[in-house]
Amino acid sequence: QVQLVESGGGLVQTGDSLRLSCATSGRTFGGNVMGWFRQAPGLEREFVAAISQNDGSTYYTSSVKGRFTISRDNAKAIVYLQMNSLKPEDTAVYYCAARAYGTALTLGKDTYEYWGQGIQVTVSS
Repeated sequence: QVQLVESGGGLVQTGDSLRLSCATSGRTFGGNVMGWFRQAPGLEREFVAAISQNDGSTYYTSSVKGRFTISRDNAKAIVYLQMNSLKPEDTAVYYCAARAYGTALTLGKDTYEYWGQGIQVTVSS
């Protein structure tokens, strides 16, 4: 059974930083893709960032580019999302996700087969 467990969320103020972690277990993902998504109340779950486990290539949604950084530690099987210069509009439940097949950095949530339980990030103004 594949498990993804997020940690590191919380309540911060505008301009602060947080680092989310996603610990993976139950299966080695080899060259597959890991991603972060978020969902604010009343809105659809949206793509935030993705990283290739093979070559470390990354992709970000435009609203977080330059502020967020996705990275991974393959030895520890952990994926990180460093979030800087946080804004109130970043408030959401953040989800770690993994593609079971394919190596493309995809944005659609339907292309990710495995999901964590989500973790709350709240940015106060």
